[in-house]
Amino acid sequence: MIPSSLLFLLCVRRAALVVVFLCVAIVNLGARSDWIVLENCRLILNPANDGDSFHVSAGKEEYIFRLSLVDTPETEGMDPRRLIEQAQHFEITVPQAIEVGEAAKAFTREKLAEPFTVFTRRSDAMGRSKIERLYAFVRTKEGDLGEQLVRNGLARAYGAKVIPPGVSGLQPERQKLQQFEDEAKQEKIGGWGINVGRLNQRAQKPAAFSSFTLETGSVSQPSTRAVKSEKLPLGKLDVNTATEEELKMIPGIGPAMAVRIIAARPFNGADDLKNVNGIGDKKYEAFRPYFK
Repeated sequence: MIPSSLLFLLCVRRAALVVVFLCVAIVNLGARSDWIVLENCRLILNPANDGDSFHVSAGKEEYIFRLSLVDTPETEGMDPRRLIEQAQHFEITVPQAIEVGEAAKAFTREKLAEPFTVFTRRSDAMGRSKIERLYAFVRTKEGDLGEQLVRNGLARAYGAKVIPPGVSGLQPERQKLQQFEDEAKQEKIGGWGINVGRLNQRAQKPAAFSSFTLETGSVSQPSTRAVKSEKLPLGKLDVNTATEEELKMIPGIGPAMAVRIIAARPFNGADDLKNVNGIGDKKYEAFRPYFK
């Protein structure tokens, strides 16, 4: 016969094992949460945007997304330790790292000038904004945005172990990002080429960027708990009153184009942008959604 004291200890041990098992099950269940897919997204003009973190409009909702598995240099000195780490990775100075960050910001703005798709599991990316920042993968018409940044030397392969949507494992994507980084370094482009004047040089070899997709059954509907932005939202610029700085925030509008737009005022409406020298049909179609 088992003594009562020993029987009590065995029961306690068994209960503890059950608790551990349940906790592990709950964690695993959370890790398998469904992806949320946001189609036809638009970039929201916001001074806080950078190469890997930006405000996005999806329908009537606003989100802030942070790219998974990649990291572009900071565009300001608010986090010196991180900037130093980024500069050391590219083997450049801190001021040069900020230049690379600005180039990455412009690259992302250009690539998100047309509607794009976002895949997110609502994993918190810990931003400084009032709006929750979420990790995500972003698919443009050319494929995964993070891969494009790395291939052009404007980001490093970096981040948590997040398996991309529709992919069975992480390792193939990590290997692909590392290959892209090695190729950019070899070609001396982006951050790897800033010392030889090739910061804005693009990759010459064609690359097949991933176009992540999901089966219909694994897609969740997006939540509507996003917070409204207090910053400049998409489609709210007045073509006659927008400042040069606001105009330059629009994908594809640089300093020279902003000056030409201002010089051509007044306009009867945003459709008159077609008449500005240098704005053809393609550019007009890209610019028009950003104006009233």
